[in-house]
Amino acid sequence: MSEGIIVRIQTFEGNKRVSAPVGTTLYKFFQKVSETVGIDVGEFQLFVNRDRTNQLKPSSKSTLKSAKIRHGDMLYLFSDESVADSGNSSSSSAAVIGGSGEPTPSTSGAPVAPQVIEDEVDQFLAKQDGKIYRKRDEQLCHHGPNAKCVHCVPLEPYDERVLMDNDPPIKHLSFHAHLRKLTGGVDKGKFAFLENISCKLKEGCTEHAPYPGGICTKCQPSAFSLDRQTYRHVDNIMFENPFMFDRFLDYWRKTGNQRIGFLYGKYEHHKDVPLGIKATVSSIYEPPQSSTANSLELHEDPHAEVVDYIANKLGLRKVGWIFTDLVADDLTKGTVKHVRNMDAHFLSAEECIMAGELQNRHSNPCKLAAEGTFGSKFTTCIVTGDSTNQIHTEAYQVSNQCMALVRDNCLIPTRDAPELGYVRESTSEQYVPDVFYSEVDEYGNKSKSLARPLPVEFLLVDVPCAFSKDPIYSFNDRPDMKHFPVENRAELGELQDINAVATYMKQFQEDRFLEAMSDFHLLVFLATMDMLPLRDHMDSLLEAIRSGDVELARAWSKSEQWATIEHFLEAQAPSPTLGGASGFSAPGPVSAGPNWTCNHCTYINSGDRALCEICENPK
Repeated sequence: MSEGIIVRIQTFEGNKRVSAPVGTTLYKFFQKVSETVGIDVGEFQLFVNRDRTNQLKPSSKSTLKSAKIRHGDMLYLFSDESVADSGNSSSSSAAVIGGSGEPTPSTSGAPVAPQVIEDEVDQFLAKQDGKIYRKRDEQLCHHGPNAKCVHCVPLEPYDERVLMDNDPPIKHLSFHAHLRKLTGGVDKGKFAFLENISCKLKEGCTEHAPYPGGICTKCQPSAFSLDRQTYRHVDNIMFENPFMFDRFLDYWRKTGNQRIGFLYGKYEHHKDVPLGIKATVSSIYEPPQSSTANSLELHEDPHAEVVDYIANKLGLRKVGWIFTDLVADDLTKGTVKHVRNMDAHFLSAEECIMAGELQNRHSNPCKLAAEGTFGSKFTTCIVTGDSTNQIHTEAYQVSNQCMALVRDNCLIPTRDAPELGYVRESTSEQYVPDVFYSEVDEYGNKSKSLARPLPVEFLLVDVPCAFSKDPIYSFNDRPDMKHFPVENRAELGELQDINAVATYMKQFQEDRFLEAMSDFHLLVFLATMDMLPLRDHMDSLLEAIRSGDVELARAWSKSEQWATIEHFLEAQAPSPTLGGASGFSAPGPVSAGPNWTCNHCTYINSGDRALCEICENPK
C-alpha cells in the first residue's frame, strides 16, 4: 500500500488539506481537491510555486511521487477568473503598481484574492508613495540641487528616524507602513505573507485517532510567545465635536450608572502619521443595555441591522465602541477618581476579551492575507478619570494575537485581578497550545513565563484619541438647539415617540427640512417606529443627507410617507400651521375630556391624550 501524505492547498478562502497516497495519479488528486474546495476540476489550476510557475496538470500518467509532491507541501490554487485577471495585468506575479510607479503592498507574490474588496482608505494608501521627503541640508549636503545623499535622501515610512523625530514621537508603525516594510527590499515582498494565528487543532489528520485519542505535530497548533505589537491598524480616533460626547456622558451624570455606545463614523487618511489611518466619529448609538454603577450588560438589539443599514446609506460604518468607567470623587468640584493607571490596569482582562470579540466581528479586509482578512480597525474607547481627576478618554486596540486567543476561546479573565488574563489549560474537549510571554526583571535578565496568568498589557495597543480642533457637525449635535432624544433612555423619561418628533420639529421651518432630518437618532426612530416603519422608503432621504441635496430632501418631504407622519403630528398637536408650506409648529396643549377607546387596539385612554398610549395611533 502506498504511503499516505497530506498536501496543503492555499486558496482564496484559506488553507485546505488533502490527504492521498503518494502513488495517487494527478487526475485523481485533482478530483480530491475539487471535492475539498467545491470547485469543478476544469475551473481551477494548481501551481507548485506561489508566483504561478510550475503548473500541475490533471494527468493520469503522472503521480504525486513523480511530480515530487511530498508530505506537508503547499500547492497554490487559482480559479480561471483569477488567472485571467492576472494575465491582463502588467505582471505575472499580480503586482499592482501605484500612481507613483513604486511597488505597493499588493506586489507580494502571495495569492491575491480578487474577491477581497479592501476599505477605501486602504485602497487609497496602497497607491501612495509613502516616502518622507527631506530638504537639502546646507551644512551636510555637498552636492548640487538635483542630487541626493544620505542626509537628504527620502526616508521610508517605517524608518525609525521618522518615528523618533516626530513631535510627539510615534510609538507604533501604521499598518500600511508595516506592509511596506514587509514588501520592501530586493525581493519586493515576493515571500511576504500575512497569516492569522490559529489555536485550534487542524482537521483531517488520518494518522491517529481524533483528539483526545491522538495528536501529532502535524495537526496540533504551535506554541507561541506573546509580543507587543509594533504596528496598529488605526493611528488616531477623532470625535467630530465634543457635544455628542457630552450627550453620551449625560446618562452617567443623571443616573450614576455606566453606559455603552457604538461609534459610527468613517476611516480616513491620518496625515500626522506616515500612511496612517484615523477613525472619525460622527455619532454615538446607544444599544439596549442594563447597567449599575459597577457593571454593564448588553442586550440583544432588535434594530441593530437597521442601524447599520442607515449608517451605510449615510456613508458611515461602525468604527468602535465606547463605555464609561467613572466614579465620582468630589461632587462640588465635579472631579472623578483616577482608577486606571500603571499601578492598577489600563484595560481589564474581561474588557480585552470583549474588545477581541468585537474586533473579530469587524475584521479588516486584506489582499495580502490568504484568508482575505487580517487584524481589525475596530477600536475601544474608555471614558475614565485621569491623573488630575478630570474626565478624559483613552483608546486601545487589542493585538492580533489577542484576537486569535479570543476567537478560539483560549483566553478567560481571572477572578480577582482585572489586570491579569489566563490562557485555558487543555481538556479532553479542547486542546490549547502553550502561550508564553517574556519579561525583564529588575536586574535586566529576560525570562519567559507561561501565560497562566498573563498581564493584559501584552495584548494592548494604545491609540491617541481627541476632538476635532474645529468642531464638525455631520448631525444636529449643536448645543444651542433642542435635540431629539437618544434611544433606549426610557428610564430617564427621555422617550422617542411622535410627541418627541413634534417637539423637535417645532424649531425648523419648511426650508430647513434637510437640517431637521440630519439627526442620526431621529433617522433610526423613523426607520423602526412601530406604527409606520419607514426603512423601505428612506433611501432618497438618506442620499439627500449624505450629499447635502436640499432639493432631493424637499422632494421626499412631499412623499406619501412623510404626509402620513405629518398627519400623526397634526393629531398630536392640532395647528393650522403644522407642516406644508407653513413649516412645523409646536405641539399645543390637549384639553382634558372623557376617556376614549382606541379604534385600533381597543385600549381605553385618558381624555388628555391625543395618541393611544399603547399603539400611538391618533384619537
